[in-house]
Amino acid sequence: MASLSQFLLFFSFLFCLKNTFPVLGFQSNFALFPVAKDAATLQYVARISHGAPLGSTDLVVDLGGSFLWMDCNSGHVSSSYRLISSCSVNCSRAKFHDLGSTSCLLNTNCYVSPYNGVTGSTSMGELVEDVIAVDSVDPSDVGQSTTVDHFLFACASTFHLQGLASGAKGMMGLGKASISLPSQLSSSIGHPQKFSVCLSSSTGVLLTGSGDTVFGTKIARSLAYTPLITKQNDYFINVQSIKINGRRLAVHEQGKLEAKLSTVVPYTTMVSSVYAIFSKAYVEAATKMNMTRVETVAPFGLCFSSKGPLVPEIDLVLQSEMVKWRIQGRNSMVKVSEESVCLGFLDGGLEQSSPIVIGGLQMEDNLLEFDIGSSMLGFSSSLLLKETTCSSSLQDSKLKQFF
Repeated sequence: MASLSQFLLFFSFLFCLKNTFPVLGFQSNFALFPVAKDAATLQYVARISHGAPLGSTDLVVDLGGSFLWMDCNSGHVSSSYRLISSCSVNCSRAKFHDLGSTSCLLNTNCYVSPYNGVTGSTSMGELVEDVIAVDSVDPSDVGQSTTVDHFLFACASTFHLQGLASGAKGMMGLGKASISLPSQLSSSIGHPQKFSVCLSSSTGVLLTGSGDTVFGTKIARSLAYTPLITKQNDYFINVQSIKINGRRLAVHEQGKLEAKLSTVVPYTTMVSSVYAIFSKAYVEAATKMNMTRVETVAPFGLCFSSKGPLVPEIDLVLQSEMVKWRIQGRNSMVKVSEESVCLGFLDGGLEQSSPIVIGGLQMEDNLLEFDIGSSMLGFSSSLLLKETTCSSSLQDSKLKQFF
């Protein structure tokens, strides 16, 4: 398996081979960002090309981020970025959700609050605009690159990079805010108000717009849909019940099981009261399948002998019994040694704000389509059930030249 640095270097080489052209008058089905998983932090890293001269910056993908931010001094230094005035329309757009931050002073710069979704910290940063270049696809011409002018993002201090994957210089926010990456590309390039992620332990992808061309109509039409809830910039779905090997757990007494989707949390976490019920039921199901408990390995709460090919099935039942997000072997278990595997569901503590936070492992090799316009989430459950993966789907698609 190629390392993160090898993969991103290869992508940069491919990008340099293609010409760019102005976005004016151009409409595209989608914009493409290959994503690699950092083995040390388990974060998902995308690369964006921007500035003059055109250079690249690695960014950690954050589903709940309100905008893109980066350290503008220690990474690729662009001579073309321009500071935004505090009294401009763009400053007002960026601060739309910041109550009490609507005032402005003439001849001053626009300051925003970049959020580090990994550490939970916020800092002060300047709003700027610059040129970015994206790989985009027209139905009649695969593999074109497009430049987008006046793309808004924030410059943050170097210390704000704490906790991010090695080499990452910021975060790529995918939230619903008007200056998030999907929102800006939708208005600039003219594609639908939606984006898709297909994460992988190796090569995954982030798409803004419609992704049918990449994954094919067979997979795209197989998606199940559930209502998508947005709070500030985070995305949630409602879980009506949880089943393990078909047995419904008595977690309904805990109230509505709202589940947040997060790319910065490596494993699904549950509030302690829900996790207690879940873990007890999982152990019972595992015992019936002759799985053997072994000593736990931090941060996991349940570990088993790796002998035996089968593990319990986990179903997140959504708006009806017919709509289930099924989580099996590779998306539920983590190999910690040749002899042991651990359940990739963790106790999130008593104070976790959402009953469930669905983490990266459970989203891997699962095509997720965030349709912002219709407030719906499309999901495939594991592509392994369809005898494919995110990586192999990309290799088999018309976009295999990118990888």
